[in-house]
Amino acid sequence: MTGRRRIRRTLLPALPRPVRATALSAGALVACVSLAAGCGVIPGTTSGSGDDPIKVMTWAPQDTSATNKAGVPAMAAAYARWLNSQGGLNGRKLKVLTCNDHNNAVGAAKCARRAVDENVVAVVGSYSQFGDSYFAPLEGAGIAYIGGYGVTNKEFTSAVSYPVNGGQPTLLAGLGKALADSCGPVALVRPDSIAGDQLPELIDSGLASGGHDAAKDQLAPEDATEYGKQSEQALRAATADPLEKGCVVPALGGRTDTFMDSFRRARGDYPAVRAATVLGSVDQSVINATGGANGPYEGSYITGWYPVASDKRWDPMKKVINKEAFGDNRIDPADAGVQTTWIAYTALRAVLEKIGDGEVSADSVRRTLNSGLKVSTGGLTPTLSWPQQGQGKLASVGLARLVNADVTLQVVREGQLAAAKDGGVVDVTKTLLNANLS
Repeated sequence: MTGRRRIRRTLLPALPRPVRATALSAGALVACVSLAAGCGVIPGTTSGSGDDPIKVMTWAPQDTSATNKAGVPAMAAAYARWLNSQGGLNGRKLKVLTCNDHNNAVGAAKCARRAVDENVVAVVGSYSQFGDSYFAPLEGAGIAYIGGYGVTNKEFTSAVSYPVNGGQPTLLAGLGKALADSCGPVALVRPDSIAGDQLPELIDSGLASGGHDAAKDQLAPEDATEYGKQSEQALRAATADPLEKGCVVPALGGRTDTFMDSFRRARGDYPAVRAATVLGSVDQSVINATGGANGPYEGSYITGWYPVASDKRWDPMKKVINKEAFGDNRIDPADAGVQTTWIAYTALRAVLEKIGDGEVSADSVRRTLNSGLKVSTGGLTPTLSWPQQGQGKLASVGLARLVNADVTLQVVREGQLAAAKDGGVVDVTKTLLNANLS
């Protein structure tokens, strides 16, 4: 007998039927309940007694030639060590399983299937570009995906997804809105990938809200070692109007700094342009590496989901990192993946505290999230609460699960990321409602 979870379909009528060749027959399930010894875990429950650890999973790509987010699982492990050092929750320890999705669809699917096989109660604070690969197993097993990075649209449509930020939709829409009044021609340099295909409509929705023309969409390989050709193309597009100062927007994730190396060498042959991007494509370390106050980002707008890293609201996270992961250079408190993982585990803790001494399972975690639970993140986000499927403010544009449309507008000032304007918070709900995201 496999001892794997039985899927309780009655709790998720809208979800697809699980496709699992190893599903127990009704007769085998009765036999397992009658002869519990040796049959493993009773399906649909936690993996043992109330004293067993609460098992969750966090995944992200590591050791690849393109996007790497090693800080995500490292932050998850540090959070678990810290929580367990405080006695856990209701006397139970938190066990975090980690998985490397290798930045490909096969790896993402393997991580999801392992989460199902390991009977985790949730997948928390993870990063993957391959939502079509990992959501099907999670939906089939009814496992909540809490606080994903927000890199795919599937995270804002799946009934088992509980996002804590607005993902790429809000960042690009917010950036477009900020640039509409200050830029001439805009050139978007983005990955030639499934995730990258979603970006042009998003930035264009923000630009359109300010009456600006659409950005020039320029594809680039995600794993290139130099971007000389793409830099030249972007500069030509951004300087097409001699009467207005154009903007170049690189949105290449971990390869943005590589692009900026090429861009800095090429820009001297063109009229001045302004650079702008989103957090996740650039952080303080990238700004430092490209010249700080004398580099191409000086004066640039950058949109993020959360307050700047120097904000005191991050102090609790920094204390945990200092206590449990001091010297671990994978964990950068200014990294958006690390920050999102912290907030995702904050949400998980709120769920587990609400369940209290009750049964902790994938079913009970999901029921609690669906019950109107309100999660405070100490001001790092608005209070989070996830509506019933189809009832979200952005359901009409295909983003039914997006509940936090706030972005922070930041500016590089004297080589340092700082909040722009009055606190820098912009709600882009209306901008997204007017976007063509079909």
